[in-house]
Amino acid sequence: MYKYPVYQPSLTGNEKKYINEALDSTWISSKGEFLPKFEKGFADYIGAKYATAVSNGTVAIHLALAALGIGHDDEVIVPTFTYIASVNPIAQVGATPVFVDSLEDTWQMDPADVERKITPRTKALMVVPIYGHPCDMDALMKIADMHNLFVVEDCAEAIGSCYKDRHVGTFGDIGAFSFFGNKTITCGEGGMTVTNDATIMDRLVHYKGQGLAKYREYWHDVPGFNYRMTNIAAAIGLAQLEQVETFVRKKQAIAKWYKEGLRGTNVKFHEAVPDVFHSYWMCSILVSEAGVRDPLREHLKAAGIETRPAFNPVHTMPMYMARYARHPVAQDIALRGINLPSYPGLTKEDVAFICEEIRGFYEGE
Repeated sequence: MYKYPVYQPSLTGNEKKYINEALDSTWISSKGEFLPKFEKGFADYIGAKYATAVSNGTVAIHLALAALGIGHDDEVIVPTFTYIASVNPIAQVGATPVFVDSLEDTWQMDPADVERKITPRTKALMVVPIYGHPCDMDALMKIADMHNLFVVEDCAEAIGSCYKDRHVGTFGDIGAFSFFGNKTITCGEGGMTVTNDATIMDRLVHYKGQGLAKYREYWHDVPGFNYRMTNIAAAIGLAQLEQVETFVRKKQAIAKWYKEGLRGTNVKFHEAVPDVFHSYWMCSILVSEAGVRDPLREHLKAAGIETRPAFNPVHTMPMYMARYARHPVAQDIALRGINLPSYPGLTKEDVAFICEEIRGFYEGE
């Protein structure tokens, strides 16, 4: 056990109260009062017209692709520097993921590389605001509009993040969110798809509920999925949503403490660029060179501090490396990146201790 884990949820609101209310109602599966409350509350929070809850963030992405009709012979452009859940659903609908590199300053997908990778088979962009930092949505939406591409936003790590005062997840055709235990708000497992298009919303609901026809009982007219959220999970989610602004403010404070504590060191903090609100799902750093990262992580581990390496670029994984490619910025971030403890329960003194341990490692080299 670590004294300072990378993440742990805060469950100090109405979670237990709402769970007990759901149990008392006997509505514990995919119907009950907490589901529509959570869906409407989440849509209102991010400024989307429609939201439908699903069982986890990965199926939210899969559902989005299926609802848009993306499949065989289609290509979907996606950053290679992302978690595997952004990419696997593309392959699972029969489409081909096409990887793009990252920008050095933001770590987000490079619009210029996106434009280079578009072919006649390109059907969609998968936009992923990694670690809570928004992508350059002006540039990406301009490219999508120019080439008539769908845009799916995988915002699993970016609840509360904004680009030019607009929440991520509301720019494209569909936004997908995750409520896994390490996310800014959690249901344990859970996800949400959001859209501003009524027709797309109908398709999302249709596909997530076994393809059940709207006006005929036990009649299924598409091969749908069972991707529904339970009322108990929604009860937890609603209680978490009531605290989301508190959680995001705390993450901003933690990020500020890390930046202050690491100022003048030989590490580079993942900071926000102008026009974005970085929610700092994870506070992340780059060490000076790849060979330093693992020794630093071992040093922190000995002090009871858990860390995680940055994501491995997906194009380097066995099932996606048939087409050899170089993505130098993503590969460099992956080799030098470390995620530091970033959970709401951290105090200023906790962060100061972690920063002192990082400073101590460099002083002892």
